[in-house]
Amino acid sequence: MVQAQDFIVIAQDLHKYYEGDSVRVEAVRGIDLKISRGEIVVIMGPSGCGKTTLLNCLAGLDEPTKGKVIIDNQNLNDLTDDQRSEYRAKKMGFVFQTQNLLPILTVRENTQLPLLNTKLTPDEAEKKANKVLELVKLSDRLRHKPSELSGGETQRVAIARALINDPAIVWADEPTGNLDSENSTQIMKLLKSLNEQLNQTIVIVTHDASIGKLSDRLIKMRNGKIISDTKN
Repeated sequence: MVQAQDFIVIAQDLHKYYEGDSVRVEAVRGIDLKISRGEIVVIMGPSGCGKTTLLNCLAGLDEPTKGKVIIDNQNLNDLTDDQRSEYRAKKMGFVFQTQNLLPILTVRENTQLPLLNTKLTPDEAEKKANKVLELVKLSDRLRHKPSELSGGETQRVAIARALINDPAIVWADEPTGNLDSENSTQIMKLLKSLNEQLNQTIVIVTHDASIGKLSDRLIKMRNGKIISDTKN
């Protein structure tokens, strides 16, 4: 029997509403979801179906209107805004469609940014950055600036940055949205490899059907609800 502690993500009766001028948009409507440790899960659906809103609620970036989110045995509802921010920094990594790398910093310096508020020494932070950049096969680009990298390489830097704090879970929102099909495939294979090597839990939001084929589990959404949830 699977115990609650075996699930790194638990969402119960999750709702997210947006109030407009006499209009209420129901972006997420009554979702129940459990994700096991070490799973790589892809959430798919058409634009406006609520998949990014769901990810934002699960990750504590957005507060649900109703319902409960538990991440690694911590109920996010019990935390203040500041505590949620601290929890995200310690427990979560994020990869977005736009990498948001600082152009004046090197690959290694960009990767080290999440460590600025930790107690690590500069040497320790540098060693951690070297290690994760080796994982994403960028050891030969440590001193390069973002402008000297390809699109696929910049996204690998973003993945390394997401991994540097040894997060319990990595959230990825359209991580291949700005890449061509070849680089998209390479990035997804990299995420799959990291999942296998590190037993890293990864949740990916995408509209790209080819990415769904490489996941352990494919969730499809429509109109704010999960309409299918299948193992690959």
